[in-house]
Amino acid sequence: MPKITIRKATGTWSVRAGGAVIGESRDALELTEGENTPVIYFPRADIAMAFLDEGDRTSHCPHKGDARYYSIVTKSKTLENAAWSYEDPKPDVAEIRIMSHSMSATGSRWSRSDRGRVMRLDEATEF
Repeated sequence: MPKITIRKATGTWSVRAGGAVIGESRDALELTEGENTPVIYFPRADIAMAFLDEGDRTSHCPHKGDARYYSIVTKSKTLENAAWSYEDPKPDVAEIRIMSHSMSATGSRWSRSDRGRVMRLDEATEF
């Protein structure tokens, strides 16, 4: 099993797509699994759920459990399977249960701003 590290993501984190703010949080978590790129988990309360549509895609991770995927829908575009949720994660990563939607840095750009780190999703982003 790869080592999984979960820590508080310092500062303010936000996600933007199609000109909309999808989420912003000071309570995000950063999950690192082995040598993989870290993934930021946002509390559900900090995600604008009106922009997310649950899809049919699911996946299974032997270390984290079963994930459900969501598309992000804005006025200008739809990003298929751009967020996912572990509703009942494995005990070793139980902290991500309340952090139900994650946004991956893969295929997107993280940048610093005066308010913290911002992830901008573009048309090429699909997971």
